[in-house]
Amino acid sequence: MAEKRESRELDNRESEKRTSHWKAPEVLPEPTPQKGFGFRWVRVSSMGDIDAGNVSSKLREGWVPCKATEHPEIFLASIEQERFKDNIVISGLMLCKAPVEMIEERSAYYNNQAKSQMESVDNNLMRENDSRMPLFNERQSKVSFGNGN
Repeated sequence: MAEKRESRELDNRESEKRTSHWKAPEVLPEPTPQKGFGFRWVRVSSMGDIDAGNVSSKLREGWVPCKATEHPEIFLASIEQERFKDNIVISGLMLCKAPVEMIEERSAYYNNQAKSQMESVDNNLMRENDSRMPLFNERQSKVSFGNGN
C-alpha cells in the first residue's frame, strides 16, 4: 500500500529558522583601524575620582586622545563629565592612539626590562648554588602523551 507523502515543495526552511540568541554588547568597542596607528584605552578616572597622574604619564609617553568625530562608529552617550567632551570616554577610559613604531619601541623597552629582571633573579638564584645539592633552573615545559598505564 502506497503511503501518501507531502511534496517537498511545501517544506520550507523559514519555518525551521532558529531564533538568534541575545549577546551582551562590548564594554569597550574596537575602533576602526587606521594605517600606522595603534589604539589603547587609557584610564582617566576610577570610581569617580580623576586619575590625572595616569593620563599625564600616557600623554607624555606619546598617546594622543582620539576625537569623537574621528570615530563615528563608536556610539557615545554623553554621560561623561565635561573634562573630555570632545574625546571618546567610556566608563572612565579614554580612547587614545599612537604610531605603531612608538608602540613597538615601548614593547621592546619593557620586554628588555623584564628580561633584565629575569637575568638578575637567575644570577641571584645561582649565587646560592652548591655543588652538593645543585639548583636546577629550567624554564621549559614539556607535553607528553602516555598510554594511561
